[in-house]
Amino acid sequence: NALITTAIGGDVATQVQQGEKQFDLVVRLERQYRDNPGEIANILVPTPGGPQIPLKEFADIRVMNGPSFIYRQDNSRYIGVQFSVAGRDLAGAVEDAMRQINGQVSLPEGYHLDWGGEYTEYTQSRAQLNIILPLTLGLIFLLLFALYSNLKFPFITVLGVVLSAPVGGLVALWLTGMPFSVSSGIGFLALFGVSVQTAVVYISYVNELRLGGTPLADAIRAGAVLRLRPIMMTALVAALGLLPAALATGVGTDTQRPFALVIVSGLFTRLLISIFLMPALYTLVARPDDRLEV
Repeated sequence: NALITTAIGGDVATQVQQGEKQFDLVVRLERQYRDNPGEIANILVPTPGGPQIPLKEFADIRVMNGPSFIYRQDNSRYIGVQFSVAGRDLAGAVEDAMRQINGQVSLPEGYHLDWGGEYTEYTQSRAQLNIILPLTLGLIFLLLFALYSNLKFPFITVLGVVLSAPVGGLVALWLTGMPFSVSSGIGFLALFGVSVQTAVVYISYVNELRLGGTPLADAIRAGAVLRLRPIMMTALVAALGLLPAALATGVGTDTQRPFALVIVSGLFTRLLISIFLMPALYTLVARPDDRLEV
């Protein structure tokens, strides 16, 4: 193999130095001895016993179409087929291609398909997100439990966020035609964090009013009115700060735009819904003998 490779393709024999530069000196047969199958078949190959025999004595030399490079991975050959996705989401395009190939392409024995590239990174990130999302919600609940020292207020906080914040994000993705991606999933995580903060502002203030002797109904109503401005400022600062990224259409916005769009639209719906939802949820669970923490 080394002899044939050197005779036809050439091999570095030494290096030539000219001034401060070095160049490889490649040795191979002259063109007239390697430019057709007949000449290649006459290349003499040494045998273990010493004599040299022509290559044509133990190999068939012919011109065929084949790959210019042979790629290997994990000690196996593979053929890479690449394509780009435009006008639709990556996961949907790959899943559609999988269905068509499984239905129309029959692979020879010993062959198999592996879907790699960005799709592999997407599936890995999606699997990590399936673990991170419930873990994040669980940690938020534990922090709220540590704050209020009971289960009812953390429960209505998380329930209020789940019922209000994702609505805007999901509607925005649907209206813009964007698929649910890892970037938008991370956006929902950030959205939950900011939304929980607005709920804590309301519940803590109502608890403070109740500790001061304000009746339950009056405290719920006063909290909804007096904490409206701080809640709006908390949400709007985050939403307006990400608004340019949500509206951007230039190069590099494929990942940042879903993230920002989910947060901006989710915070607006969170504000609109939570104004009525949080007082209603607090009314359902609050009791005169509650242990109150602010």
